[in-house]
Amino acid sequence: MSEPREVLDVDVLFVGAGPAGLSGALHLQKLIATHNAEAAESGGTPLEEPFVAVVEKADTVGAHTISGAVVDPRGLDELIPDWREQEAPLVPVTRDDIRFLTKKKALPFPHPPWMKNTGFVTGSLNDLARWLGEKAEAAEVNVFGGFPASELIIEDGVVKGVITNDKGVSASGEQKPNFEPGVEIRAKLTVFCDGSRGHLTKRLVKHFGTEGENPQVYETGVKETWEVPGAKEHVGRVLHTLGWPLGLGIFGGSFVYWIGGDLITIGLVVGLDTEDPNMDIHDEFQRFKTHPAIAELLKGGTRLNYGAKSLPAGGYWSMPRPWVPGALLAGDSLGTLNTARLKGVHGAIKSGMLAAQTALKVLVADDASEAVVSGYESALKESWLGKELYKFRNFHQAVAHGLNPIAGLHVGLQLITGGRGVRERYPQKAGHEHMKKKGTVKPRHDEPFKPDGVLTFDKLTNVFFSGTKHEEDQPCHLVVTVDAEHCATTCAEEYGNPCQHFCPAAVYEMVGDDARSDGREKLQINFSNCVHCKTCDIMDPYQVIEWVTPEGGGPAYQNL
Repeated sequence: MSEPREVLDVDVLFVGAGPAGLSGALHLQKLIATHNAEAAESGGTPLEEPFVAVVEKADTVGAHTISGAVVDPRGLDELIPDWREQEAPLVPVTRDDIRFLTKKKALPFPHPPWMKNTGFVTGSLNDLARWLGEKAEAAEVNVFGGFPASELIIEDGVVKGVITNDKGVSASGEQKPNFEPGVEIRAKLTVFCDGSRGHLTKRLVKHFGTEGENPQVYETGVKETWEVPGAKEHVGRVLHTLGWPLGLGIFGGSFVYWIGGDLITIGLVVGLDTEDPNMDIHDEFQRFKTHPAIAELLKGGTRLNYGAKSLPAGGYWSMPRPWVPGALLAGDSLGTLNTARLKGVHGAIKSGMLAAQTALKVLVADDASEAVVSGYESALKESWLGKELYKFRNFHQAVAHGLNPIAGLHVGLQLITGGRGVRERYPQKAGHEHMKKKGTVKPRHDEPFKPDGVLTFDKLTNVFFSGTKHEEDQPCHLVVTVDAEHCATTCAEEYGNPCQHFCPAAVYEMVGDDARSDGREKLQINFSNCVHCKTCDIMDPYQVIEWVTPEGGGPAYQNL
C-alpha cells in the first residue's frame, strides 16, 4: 500500500520562483495589506492572513534562473519603486553597441529603434531572483525551495493545485529506504510560472485546449560568465552582435554584458526553428568566442560559470489563453518575452503583478471560476505589457529565417503599420517542423569544432561549470515516449539523431550496442548532465522526448 500524501492547503500558490512568481507573490502581499487597511477604515471585511506560497524546483531561489539580462526597469519601478535605494543587484547601462560580424571583422551596425538600451540596467538574473526572494520572504510569502511540482490537480474542470515529486525512488522505480511521497498542495488559485516550456503549463494548455492562435516557438541561449582583469572599468557596457557564425539565414545573435566588478557575461541565442539537424548551439557559441574582436574582450580572463536556457519567442499570437478555472499563467509560461527587444524580465514582473491583482479578487470573492479569473486576460491586453507585445505581434514570424532582405521588408512594413505588416496575423509553424532530413542541408562548417581548453570548451567541461548535479539512482527525467528501436533506426536514418547535437549539455549520446548484430548504435541518456533548458522537449523532430521533473538537483547557477 502506498503511503498517504501530506496535504497542504494554501490560498494562492505560485509555481516557480522566477521573476514572475516572486513578483506576483510579493505584490499580492502588498495588495492584501492595502485591502485590509482600507477595510479597517471603512468597516469592510478584511482577509484573515491568507497563505501565499511559492514552490520552486531548485534547492535555493535563483539556482535555476538564467537570462541575458538587460532589464527594462519599468516593471521593477512599479513593483518596488525604491529598488535602486534598496540596492537591487543591477548596474546602469553605460554604453550600448551593436556589431555585425564577418569571420574576421566587427562592423558598427545601426540600432533599430526598439533595441536602444539607454536608461536600462544589466546584471545577473539569478542574483536578481535571490534578491526578489528575500523581499518576498520579508513580506511573509512562504517560499519553498526544493519542491518540484510534478503533477496537476484538476477536479470537475477546475485546477485545485499541484502535487510535488516523490523523493527516494530508485532508477528501477522501487521505493528506497528514504522514500517520501510528494505533497499535495491545494490552492484556491494556482499561478503557473514554471518557465519556458514549463512542463505543467504544457499539460495544462493541452488539457484545456487553450493554445494560442500560432504555436509557440522557441530559442535557446547558451552563456558563460568570465572574470577578466580590468573589466570593472567598463561596468554597464552592453554589446550585441549579429552575423557570423550564424550567418543571415538563421535567426539569432550574441550578447556581451559587463555586469559589475571584473565580470563579463557572454552568450549566443539561436532560434529553434532551424532546418539543420546538425545544429549545435554550444559549438556555435564556442566558435563565436574565437572571433578576433570577442577573443580580445576575454583575453587574460577565466571562465567561471556556464548555463543554457530556452526562451519562448513566438510573441503575442503564440501566447496561450492566460487563464483556466482555478489557474493563471505568467512570465515565460505565458510567453511574455519581447523577442524584438530582447527583453523579458519586465514582462515577467508585470504579468506576475497583474496575476496578483486577479488573485486578490479571487480571495475577496472566494471564487476562482471563469467569471473572476477571466478578467486577467483583458487586464493583460489593456496593460502596457499587452500593448507592447501587440506592437511586435508579427516580428518573429518575419525574421524566423534570419535577417535577409525579405525579413527586413516585412519588419519595415510592421514599423509603419503598428506591427501589422501585410496581414493582421502572420502564421508560423512549430520550430521542430522546420527541421530537414539529414543530407539535405549543406554542412555549416568544414570540420567539427575542436576546443582549446582556454578560450573554448567542450560540453562536458562546461556542464561542470554549471554546478549541475542529480541523484544518479532515480528514474530518468527525460522520457522517450517511443520504443528505443525508433532512435536506433528511424531517427538515425532520417535525421541522424539530432538530439546529440542540439542538447547543450551532452545529455544524449549514441553509443555502440553489443546486443545488435547490425552494428547500429543505441541512445544513451546522461540525464545527470541536464541543465533543465528544455531544448530536447522542444526541438526533437518527432516530439517524443518529454522533460519531467527530476527528484531534485539541477544546475546551481551563479552570476548568470
